[in-house]
Amino acid sequence: MSKVIWLAAGVVLGLGISTLKGRTAPEGGILDDLDAKAREFGRTVRESYHARQDELRDAIGGEE
Repeated sequence: MSKVIWLAAGVVLGLGISTLKGRTAPEGGILDDLDAKAREFGRTVRESYHARQDELRDAIGGEE
């Protein structure tokens, strides 16, 4: 039952955010800035993960 409540809360929150985004100015806003920062963070994490993976692979002498 708890999972259903969390699912419903997520759906309501998602709809609220999409409605809020639709009401913001088309030239940008808080949500666009947040989205850009989240994408940049994800890109940085992904690049760091792959770099560390390559370091470990080189350290053990493994190949892909």
